[in-house]
Amino acid sequence: MGRNLEPQVKRSRRLGEALTEKAVKYLARRNFAPGVHGNKRKPQLTGYGLQLQEKQKAKAVYGILEKQFANYVEKAMSKRGNSGDLLLQFLEMRLDNVIYRAGFVKTRRMGRQTVSHAHLTVNGHMVNIPSYQVRPNDVIGVRERSKKSTLYASLSAALEKMESPSWLSINARDLTIKVLGAPKPEEIAANFDVTKIIEFYSR
Repeated sequence: MGRNLEPQVKRSRRLGEALTEKAVKYLARRNFAPGVHGNKRKPQLTGYGLQLQEKQKAKAVYGILEKQFANYVEKAMSKRGNSGDLLLQFLEMRLDNVIYRAGFVKTRRMGRQTVSHAHLTVNGHMVNIPSYQVRPNDVIGVRERSKKSTLYASLSAALEKMESPSWLSINARDLTIKVLGAPKPEEIAANFDVTKIIEFYSR
């Protein structure tokens, strides 16, 4: 399973997008690219440069490498409908992202680790693939043995205070998530331009 091992704060500064909690604080002080010349005037990007930048930002946000991301784009472009909206849905309905949106973990990176360490079930079956695509009516739960860990000791109380996305139903007491349907484009807080990403791959 591939991972990008580049320091996340450095990557966040280059993309201009905070990828971790630590990066949020760091960008507040040093909101420019890393390196000796990082704080000089930013070069004017070409159309291609802007498209590339948005693609890199989306990959970083969801923690996906190039090959897998390109597969999502190809799948979205092969289906009937708005390719950008479909791409966002595929990204949002990854298992690691769903538990992040539901508030079970603080970051998508934690979500990826949680799934990989086999803490979760989907419809009663253990799943350890972060990119697993959930479907409407799927029920995601925490394995019984995992509920005893300190990671989930105070999760129920925290979930009761959260407002979950409209496409997810959270049971704070049982630590389960029911997928009510695919998220609508307006429900997805995307901090990148998905249209430019589709344009990049349509060249």
